[in-house]
Amino acid sequence: MKWFINIWRTLTQPAKYLTLGTVSLSAFLMGVIFWGGFNTALEMTNTEEFCISCHSMESMPYKELQETVHWSNHSGVRATCPDCHVPHNWSRKIARKIEASHDMWGWMLQTVNTPEKFEDKRLEMASREWKRFDRDNSLACKNCHNYDSMKWEDMSKLAQKQMKRAAAIDQSCIDCHKGIAHKLPDMGTSRAPELIAQVGSGERSLQTEKFYFTALTKPLFYNDKTDVEAGTLNIATKVKVLEIKGNRVKVGIDGWRKKVGAGRVIYYDFGLNILSAQLTKDAALEEGVMQVFEEKEDPMTGLTWQRIEAKIWTEKDYLVTDLQPLWDYARSTYSTSCSVCHTQPDEKHFDANSWPGMFQGMIAFVNMDQDTQALVQKYLQEHSSTFDKSAH
Repeated sequence: MKWFINIWRTLTQPAKYLTLGTVSLSAFLMGVIFWGGFNTALEMTNTEEFCISCHSMESMPYKELQETVHWSNHSGVRATCPDCHVPHNWSRKIARKIEASHDMWGWMLQTVNTPEKFEDKRLEMASREWKRFDRDNSLACKNCHNYDSMKWEDMSKLAQKQMKRAAAIDQSCIDCHKGIAHKLPDMGTSRAPELIAQVGSGERSLQTEKFYFTALTKPLFYNDKTDVEAGTLNIATKVKVLEIKGNRVKVGIDGWRKKVGAGRVIYYDFGLNILSAQLTKDAALEEGVMQVFEEKEDPMTGLTWQRIEAKIWTEKDYLVTDLQPLWDYARSTYSTSCSVCHTQPDEKHFDANSWPGMFQGMIAFVNMDQDTQALVQKYLQEHSSTFDKSAH
């Protein structure tokens, strides 16, 4: 305690040999030197050379950038790595530097030092950057591209329509322009990382005789042990847990099938092409899998439909009790991905059987994984005019 008192006295006593001006000037100069050194070091990390050397990125993304308009164009203006990936605002820049510090571990552990490793991580890295661009409303883009400065008359009629609509709501550029500087990741076979992050991996403790919804598309099996697949259980399908053994559950799937062939496709309801599950031919003909309750003829097609229940096994993960988070994600995805380039058709604008054809024509222009495609299509079908007549 005595040493603390002595230090306090020393700090609070007037200087014997230094004037107040000298002390103030010294403190000012030290502050300038510190700030200058800190800012110089900060700017050194904001160069393209630093990014390439530190992130082992020269072999892949840097070469991809060189093939785009951001590298070479008629104006001669080039965008470098920091222009897009480091915010210009000082406080956000510091936050971004802290956020990116974990990349040093990736560099040290050589996480993306080969083309194969880079491709494996491309989707993860791209998703992280897309989220950051969305969070900042694509501020990095708008530092150079300003809606107010655009010459609408030099654009095509279609571009004018799209860009004026985007300008009216100050839309984030990344909504339409993913892949503008780097190759897009292969989303086709990925397992909806953003959806998984939102809904989780399912309920930890399942109960028999309870109803659940599938959060992802899941494989079906003949029993609790075999690896031979018996079909596919579609996303956002309601199932009843009948039995639990280890990591698998036996589920009951209520629905309708067309009385044609093996009748292996299970639909959500009579006369509606909303997919719930698709069994293999052998599974559909397996005794005890399908139970038929009634038959009804569809007046529109003349086909006979059967109301059935399928009892079959699947993995116990990605089964959730609440369907609403799935619909919320589908609605948000439809709004941001499917309506950014044109006027968005309302969910109730088409009936359940018309939406698949319309939606398949739309997804050709967006980058969407298979699970998300299936979920958004089912969301549109189950919120169509078939179920809500208010639009007509």
